[in-house]
Amino acid sequence: MVGGQFDSLLGAVFVTEPGKTFNHGGHGVNRGMSSSEDILSLTAPRADARVAYGGDSNQFLDLRSPSGKGPHGLVISIHGGYWRAKYDLEYMGHLCAALTAKGVATANLEYRRVGNAGGGWPGTFADARAGFQFLLQNSRQYALDLRRVVVIGHSAGGQLGLCLAAHETGVKAVISLAGVVDLQRAYSLHLSNDAVVEFLGGTPAEVADHYREADPLKLAIGARQLLVHGADDDIVPPAFSRDYVGAKQKMKEDARLVEIAGAGHFEVVDPRSGAGKDVEKIVKDAVA
Repeated sequence: MVGGQFDSLLGAVFVTEPGKTFNHGGHGVNRGMSSSEDILSLTAPRADARVAYGGDSNQFLDLRSPSGKGPHGLVISIHGGYWRAKYDLEYMGHLCAALTAKGVATANLEYRRVGNAGGGWPGTFADARAGFQFLLQNSRQYALDLRRVVVIGHSAGGQLGLCLAAHETGVKAVISLAGVVDLQRAYSLHLSNDAVVEFLGGTPAEVADHYREADPLKLAIGARQLLVHGADDDIVPPAFSRDYVGAKQKMKEDARLVEIAGAGHFEVVDPRSGAGKDVEKIVKDAVA
C-alpha cells in the first residue's frame, strides 16, 4: 500500500495525537482486563507448519498460509512476556489465525528467552533476526511476497519488532501492540520486577551499551511505525507509546499512535474483542 492510501486508512480508523484517546464507541471493545487475560491459557488454532530456523528447541516459527496461490503478504508476529521463558508464542496464535483467515500469511516467532540457554540480550534479538532472514531466504517455498512484510510485536515483542525494523530494511511497517518501547523507563519504573535488568544483563549503569543497542528510542528506524496501546493498560503504561511517538516524530520518523479507550493489555491481541478486530484491520491494510 502506498503512503497516501495508508495515511487515508489510518485517518479513517483512529490515529490520534499523543495524549488523545480513540473512543471505541459501538465497536464493542471489552471493558475489563478479565475478558481477554484468558487468552494466555486458551489453545490457539493449529498452525499449518512448525519450521525450525535454528538448532535450538526454541528457534522455530509457526506458519499459517491463506488459501489461494500467492505470493501472499507476510506478518511476522513476536510475542511478549517480558522476555521470560515462562511465556511463549501460543497466545499470539489466535491473532495470527485471524489474520490468515483474512488472506495474510503469518509467521509466529519463538525465540530464546531469559531462562533459556542463550536467552537475553543479545541472543534473543539474534533469534528474531535469524527468523526474519529464514523467511526471506525461503520466501518462494512458502509463497511470500517480500514487498509486503509487516512485523507486529506485543509487549516485550514490541521492543524486539521495532529493533528488527531498525536493522532489517526488508520490514515495510512495524506495529507495536502495547509495547515496552522505552527500556530506560522500564528500568526506572521497575516494570515486572526489573524484567529489563534480567533481559539486558544489568542496570543502565552496569551495561549502558546494552540499553543503547536494545532501546528502539535510541535507534533510527526507516520503516513506518504504528504504536497501538489500550488506554486502560495496567501492565505497560500507555505513556510508553504516547511519548515514543512524540519523540520519534521530533526525529522526523514516520510514527503514529493509536490509543484505544477501554482496552487493556491483552485486548489488542484478542480477536474476540473490539480492539482486537481493529488491530486486525490495521495490520491487514498495512500489508496490502
